Amino acid sequence: MNKALFPAFFALPRPGLRWLPIWRRNFLVWRKMAAPSILGNLADPLIYMFGLGYGLGGLLPEVGGASYPAFLAAGMVVASTMNAATFEALYSAFSRMHVQKTWDAILNTPLSLDHVLTGELVWAASKALLSGMAILLVVFALGLTASPLALWVVPVVFLTGLAFAALGLIVCALAPSYDFFMYYFTLFITPMLLVSGVFFPAEQLPVALRAVAGGLPLSHAVQLARPLLLGETPENAAGHVAALAVIAVLAFVLATVLTRRRLLK
Repeated sequence: MNKALFPAFFALPRPGLRWLPIWRRNFLVWRKMAAPSILGNLADPLIYMFGLGYGLGGLLPEVGGASYPAFLAAGMVVASTMNAATFEALYSAFSRMHVQKTWDAILNTPLSLDHVLTGELVWAASKALLSGMAILLVVFALGLTASPLALWVVPVVFLTGLAFAALGLIVCALAPSYDFFMYYFTLFITPMLLVSGVFFPAEQLPVALRAVAGGLPLSHAVQLARPLLLGETPENAAGHVAALAVIAVLAFVLATVLTRRRLLK
């Protein structure tokens, strides 16, 4: 490693607003295949909502003071957001960085790596927002929520997308190939999906596991989204929002450092 570059690797990101062309470029590419992309993001959570929500839900009493479909709906909104942001920050960003060499081409312009990474972060969060809002519209259409408070789920979805996009960019910076992403899904995403209160109340977990699960980003998102969809004000809303924001910021700083080390050494 060039010692002269070492301090620059650890400098804080300084994106300004010049990341907007990166976001616009990704949006224009996505727009050509927007319909299948949205349908793909809808399929998995809708299968869970109808299969578990109405299938298993018919065998269950109320869960957390609501019908099981209504309980599950909030989990599906944020889980869909997590998946959309994660897939975009992993597979799509890795393709642009390593396979297609799109980032290399951009770095030959006046734009910097900080601009590229910020554009990728905001684009992944934006795509996750579209996915989460699509599920939210289905939730409204099914009559699973009617509270005006449910509209506050929209900024929760975007913040959740930022957090998971930033975490995904860390893995993207470390990955030697697409196969590496399976470790992330198997060891982090899937276990988190199961213990964060998406499918059942986290209070059912053993005390030690509940303590660990409570610090996971998906848990914070669920704790914000579910009360809002049920027409209630979340407890400790400021704490959950702060936790997601801190995760997003710290993860993005680390992703920037790791990507600089990979591409600029």
